[in-house]
Amino acid sequence: MTVAILIRGKCGLSKCITYYLVAMAVADLLVVIFDLIMRHIPIVYREHFNFLRSIPVCNLHAVLLYAATDCSVWFTVAFTLDRFVAICCKELKSKYCTEKMAAVVLGIVSVLSCLKNIFWYFMLTGLYVLMNIPWFCDVTNNIRNSRIWTSIEFFHHVLTPGIPFVLILLINAFTVRHILVASSVRRRLRTHRSGEGSRDPEMERRRKSIILLFVISGNFIVLWAVLMVFSIYNRMWYLGYRVISLPAFVQEMALMSQLMSCCTNTCIYALTQAKIREQLMNMVKYPFMVIVKLIK
Repeated sequence: MTVAILIRGKCGLSKCITYYLVAMAVADLLVVIFDLIMRHIPIVYREHFNFLRSIPVCNLHAVLLYAATDCSVWFTVAFTLDRFVAICCKELKSKYCTEKMAAVVLGIVSVLSCLKNIFWYFMLTGLYVLMNIPWFCDVTNNIRNSRIWTSIEFFHHVLTPGIPFVLILLINAFTVRHILVASSVRRRLRTHRSGEGSRDPEMERRRKSIILLFVISGNFIVLWAVLMVFSIYNRMWYLGYRVISLPAFVQEMALMSQLMSCCTNTCIYALTQAKIREQLMNMVKYPFMVIVKLIK
């Protein structure tokens, strides 16, 4: 429903922002499909999926799952960068903040995410481990205990979400600084002008854009933080740096919060954008309106 509402283009958002929001919603939906549904059905209904032991598909599933997760994360970074340029870099706004550039950026991120995760096809086996554990593809002992496996997985978690964490925090810090300075200057200029009301449409548009930006970025940082810390700790443990021991439930909390981040963005759209809420209510009421018309 969120994708359908955004594609219609009646939410008062620019096409550039709409492209990013649609891409983020689609990526989140793919994560839900590949991780929450396709990954757990063979575990829950083990006896019905014994045929998968003769059809190696798990390694391909892993590539799609991790590629979708990377897209979800890096689309958030791309959206944050786009809003930074639109707000802080007026000379680049006309060239960078366009629908064509948004399509190019999203396409490059998608291709790189797929290429980055191809190695999972060769590192994992094609068989599902039909147990309720986070690792859903079978891994040979030689691979699991090798330094190559541990190092590759370590850098995998550093790239996603370690680097996005740093980029989002830095970009948001520069954006906040610019907004505070610009708002102060604009407020002083308006106080010296006569015949102007107190309402400033430009500042209101900027405020709505900032609310959407920071809520999405903050949602990503909060819900991915536990998984990032646990993943780095886990890889350091396998590399031999064993300082402290974390309880098992920390891993479950980390996975749960990470997957929640892919389900909450759509709620954020509806909470922060009045026109999206309006379109959502219209879609919900439409079937009932049709039924009432047929009855009449």
